Amino acid sequence: MIRKALTIAFITALLLLTGACAVSEPPEQISALADRKTATPKSYAYRIVKNYPHDPEAFVQGLIYHQGRLYEGTGLNGRSSLRRVELETGKVLQVHNLDRRYFGEGIALWEDKIIQLTWKSQVGFVYNSQTFEKIGEFSYPTEGWGITHDGDRLIMSDGTDVLRFWDPETFEEIGQIKVSDRGNPVFRLNELEYIKGEIWANVWQTNFIARISPQTGQVLGWIDLTGLLAAEDRSPTTDVLNGIAYDEEGDRIFVTGKLWPKLFEIKLVPQG
Repeated sequence: MIRKALTIAFITALLLLTGACAVSEPPEQISALADRKTATPKSYAYRIVKNYPHDPEAFVQGLIYHQGRLYEGTGLNGRSSLRRVELETGKVLQVHNLDRRYFGEGIALWEDKIIQLTWKSQVGFVYNSQTFEKIGEFSYPTEGWGITHDGDRLIMSDGTDVLRFWDPETFEEIGQIKVSDRGNPVFRLNELEYIKGEIWANVWQTNFIARISPQTGQVLGWIDLTGLLAAEDRSPTTDVLNGIAYDEEGDRIFVTGKLWPKLFEIKLVPQG
């Protein structure tokens, strides 16, 4: 099934707040910078390759696929968890429940550890990836939304237009970028995945995924997933699109949402 992507103009109107960008580069660089900042992002629709059963009680905040294993981080106070899930059946194979005071958020797999953020508690947890035993925790000064890594640094979102880079051992901030589309900031960046040199981000309360340059913060492309979950699969509790996982070995992209009964493998379809 292919859904035609909305026009870039509509995406801009829906997601971006107009802002001014000051250029403080040498004159010979101004033209190149202007070209980058005004370049129109590419637009993508999708094709469903396969759909899988998914726990409709899972308020998905983070999604990882690694070496045949699917991991989820779920949210809501009293229902937050870290879990390992069987892809083909949606069965929960392993679970660690967070204390009910914590609202779980994004997860990232770093070496043999899983890192999980919380929303407003400003604390993150570190687990053994095999046993789910908690082996550490750390603090940060913002809200926690999404987290991934590029092989060297952790990358986290806090619901703003900023992506922060952390040292994966100390969790200290070592850099940041502001995400924008043609000079306009893109807010509400949520769940993250690092795919082939790009940061992919769900934009909260929309059907769009932004493909972001980790060097400049510029949006390189928009993926429109409108209509992914059919009307007959929705219930009064079905929430928004959230959750991106990449199977590097199989070159597969998985997406789902909060309280969705299905998880999808998709292929992108370039538009225009």
